[in-house]
Amino acid sequence: MSKTPTTFDFWYAVNNTEVVVPPTRHLETFGSTIINYALVSELMDSVGQVRVREGRLQAARPQIVTPSAYSKMILEGFGEQAEKYLEWLRDHEDHVHVLRYGYALKQESFSEEVVNDKLEAVLDRVKQDVSGRKDPFSAVVKGVDTPWDVCLVRLFWQVIQNSVQTNFREMAERKLFDMRDGIPAAVREEIEDAFKAASANPALVKSLGKLLQRHGVFDQFQDRFFALVKKT
Repeated sequence: MSKTPTTFDFWYAVNNTEVVVPPTRHLETFGSTIINYALVSELMDSVGQVRVREGRLQAARPQIVTPSAYSKMILEGFGEQAEKYLEWLRDHEDHVHVLRYGYALKQESFSEEVVNDKLEAVLDRVKQDVSGRKDPFSAVVKGVDTPWDVCLVRLFWQVIQNSVQTNFREMAERKLFDMRDGIPAAVREEIEDAFKAASANPALVKSLGKLLQRHGVFDQFQDRFFALVKKT
């Protein structure tokens, strides 16, 4: 019977994860990215047995977060302790840019096998195999067998760190951070596209409302939103 992972399990996995071969390219700025990973780990209760998991991690297109939504995120996490920082954010919101990254594990390509050998020997073979594919979005990770998915979180975080400067620069070149009424151009474009889609398909009105709430701009668009609701 499997047990529920604890905080200790999480940090144990994080601290015992090494991205041996990182992707050589940054995450796509204007689209999703597929990272092909190979995770190598020793079995917890077996000597000389190594599990190799291979799969795909889909990173979503980086999303710009509005200053108000970012403030809400901070409040939910820290409460009153964040008030002074929030005041600073409000005074400098035209210069504060935040990106949200997300990912999903693609199960259709997942596989795993257990090999009877030493960890380093298996790791070397996996590295050679991945190198031969010449895929700039391939990664090799040495981690733990349980909870192994935390190792992929560690991989994703490192990929973000290696991508964020380029993502910011490419978005800035397209003026997607330019503010109008406190809303970045990219967010306003996303909202307008959502309104058009909901106008054509009433089933999307609910998701439009959630989008406005997530960005913290529902009040600014509520008249248009409720007018749309009345039409459906």
